[in-house]
Amino acid sequence: MKVLKFGGTSVGTPQRMKDVVKLITDGEQKIVVLSAMSGTTNSLVEISDYLYKKNPEGANETINVLEKKYRKHVDELYTTDAMKQQTLAFLKEEFNYLRSFTKGIFTMFEEKIIVGQGEIISTNMVTNYLLEQGYNAALIPALEFMRTDKNSEPDLEYIREKIHDQLNAVPGKEIYITQGFICRNAYGEIDNLQRGGSDYSASLIGAAVGASEIQIWTDIDGMHNNDPRFVKNTSPVNHLHFEEAAELAYFGAKILHPTCVQPAKYAGIPVKLLNTMDPTAPGTIISNETEQGKIKAVAAKDNITAIRITSSRMLLAYGFLRKVFEIFETYKTSIDMITTSEVGVSVSIDNTANLNTIVDELKKFGHVQIYHDMCIICVVGDLQSDNVGFESKATEALKEVPVHMISYGGSDHNISFLISAQDKQRALQALSDNLFN
Repeated sequence: MKVLKFGGTSVGTPQRMKDVVKLITDGEQKIVVLSAMSGTTNSLVEISDYLYKKNPEGANETINVLEKKYRKHVDELYTTDAMKQQTLAFLKEEFNYLRSFTKGIFTMFEEKIIVGQGEIISTNMVTNYLLEQGYNAALIPALEFMRTDKNSEPDLEYIREKIHDQLNAVPGKEIYITQGFICRNAYGEIDNLQRGGSDYSASLIGAAVGASEIQIWTDIDGMHNNDPRFVKNTSPVNHLHFEEAAELAYFGAKILHPTCVQPAKYAGIPVKLLNTMDPTAPGTIISNETEQGKIKAVAAKDNITAIRITSSRMLLAYGFLRKVFEIFETYKTSIDMITTSEVGVSVSIDNTANLNTIVDELKKFGHVQIYHDMCIICVVGDLQSDNVGFESKATEALKEVPVHMISYGGSDHNISFLISAQDKQRALQALSDNLFN
């Protein structure tokens, strides 16, 4: 069995829903994970915002606009009056449910219920279309099997048990449709998976059912070897190791969240990144296998701030780094890069919410310098130390670009450079020219 996930743009219009159905009706048994139609979640967030502001009129207006949009989709998607009426009745119930939140107390618990309705609507609409077209399909509600534990982490044993219960309740279907993103928490309340959203759902489901393959369908033909918004002549990467994909995702490749494929990684299930707009494109395969001796791709992470702490008192000072790290931990600020010397340590962060307080604390230990408007350039591939010269290829490409920090050796797949944001585009282009073209 395969697991296929389709994002919001892939089901963003009635025609695209029909195109998705063409892709999934190939005779193979599969579970299909769907996001909300593109734009829907933003509207649901807007409704919640009005309700937080105690403005039910604004919320109802947004609900009416969204309902009108969906009612139009019904006419475009279905051909039989019976299925049109069935789906319209479902939508009426859904939007009346949304309106019910305008009449009572509104908290984050109600917000999570509202924001999750987009996936419930899209999955019901696609399932109805499959049934109208005569396909052997069934909807299995994610809220019946997807759950997090008291630490807000996926409850893997519960998911595995309950999804098999759902599949066994409607056996022998060719296509099982379910929602991405939404789940219940340990207390039975409606919640969401946050990190990676529907991609995370697909990975968890794939691991739970022992899928042969997980496919992530988006509007991009795989992960590119550089950012096509800034660099000419980029191309999709055919194969990545899970660690390489995670590095690229963390350092700026928006096609994938860095943690969402971890369940697939641990289960040894390959993940394919494919393009619904160009289904024949080979895309990118992510697995636990490494292509040795290759640099794969470059990514950039923006809005970075660098902090340098210098002090002669650091020299051989026991516990100094622990004290520095404890400051960042206290203010819940993660560190992207770190380099050290005999008399100083430099770190980079992307969350500056508590920067002033952190700097005040750090000044107890030495002289502190701040560098704003920085960018991390990440080069990813097989960068094991016995691949002699690989790191020099990257540094040679940046010989004309001022580099503030270099991080190498933290993994076998990544070398990172901290540069000024104004140098980002020429750095990315130089790396592409020297490493790939």
